[in-house]
Amino acid sequence: MRTRLLLISHPATAAQRKGAFPADEPLDARAIADAARFRASNGNLLNADAVLSSPAACALDTARALGLDAAITPDLADIDYGRWRGRRLSDLANEESEALAAWTRDPSAAPHGGESFDALTLRVGRWLDAFERDGITVAITHAPVIRAALLHVLCAPSDAFARIEIAPLSIVELQRGERGWTWWPAHRS
Repeated sequence: MRTRLLLISHPATAAQRKGAFPADEPLDARAIADAARFRASNGNLLNADAVLSSPAACALDTARALGLDAAITPDLADIDYGRWRGRRLSDLANEESEALAAWTRDPSAAPHGGESFDALTLRVGRWLDAFERDGITVAITHAPVIRAALLHVLCAPSDAFARIEIAPLSIVELQRGERGWTWWPAHRS
């Protein structure tokens, strides 16, 4: 049996909509409604043998809004934003402009005291390499985690992290076969 992993990013949180780094916040009514619309149009993709979730409240709420019972998987946790967690980007641009610029240019930088993009990619890559579940698995997670998974699967350089955009409620499908992990279009006939 082949392995299909559907990585789904949670809906935009209130913090993200106001331009802030996420904190561990639950989904608000708007995000829950977004998830309900997603479920209505993508329900066929949610038939899985297993469902995993980041431990974050927004990811667990997303799983519930999609009608899924998810097992918490710590390696699916969002990047650790350190002391920037919950802070607005506009405030950081004024107060810590050099640190913010370094973080956006250098994937090994972690001026906020949290996790660098390189560290996140290493964490997610190790999780993918150890992943042994056959069948279809849905994983509810965060855009940076999905970006890291794509870098790992494509063997892309870490500075490509900034050139991958993952919108809220996006689906990225990875499949594992004889060649290892490959990236597949999530919607195909």
